[in-house]
Order: sequence, then structure tokens, then C-alpha cells
Amino acid sequence: MRMTIPTQLVLQVLLEDATIERYGYEVGEAAGLPSGTVHPILARLEGAGWLESRWEDVDATEAGRPARRYYRLTPDGATAARDALARAHRARRPRLAGLPAPEAT
Repeated sequence: MRMTIPTQLVLQVLLEDATIERYGYEVGEAAGLPSGTVHPILARLEGAGWLESRWEDVDATEAGRPARRYYRLTPDGATAARDALARAHRARRPRLAGLPAPEAT
């Protein structure tokens, strides 16, 4: 899984409460990312088995809007997301001059 900064932001939002469902626009708003960035990330995470999704059961005419697609981390996906974010954070940590990178020890 590519751990781009936008992917990390999406995962952080989803991990705020891994048990609740969020729709794509909501994830994007919380992550500060546009829809065109968020939805491909959600699709990639779902394809990797980290997310499950479902379409909202709503009458679009009554609701006055289209049905939303809701996403939630799977239990394995939540674990994988936490691990991936931890690795990404370690990789970004500044190194002390003269010391080897943590992965090299």
C-alpha cells in the first residue's frame, strides 16, 4: 500500500473511530482533501481489503440528495492502517547527525 500523505490523512480520519461508517465527502472534509483525491484512495483501500463499504438505503427524491457510499475499516484493515501509519511516522522522524537510521540498526 502506498503511504502518500493524502492516504495517511484518510487513514487518520478513519482511525478516529474505526467502528463507525463515514461517507466519502465526510472523510474528505475531515482530512482536508478534495473528493477527487479521497475517492481513489478509498477505492484502493477497499481493494486491499482494509475497508468495507455499502450504499446508503435512502430514497434520493425524499432525501433531496443522492445515496451516499459509507466506508468503515475492517478489523484487519484497522490493524494494518495503524501499523502503516507508525512506519510512515518513523520514516519521517528527523535523524540525529551521525546516527544510523532506525531501520539500519
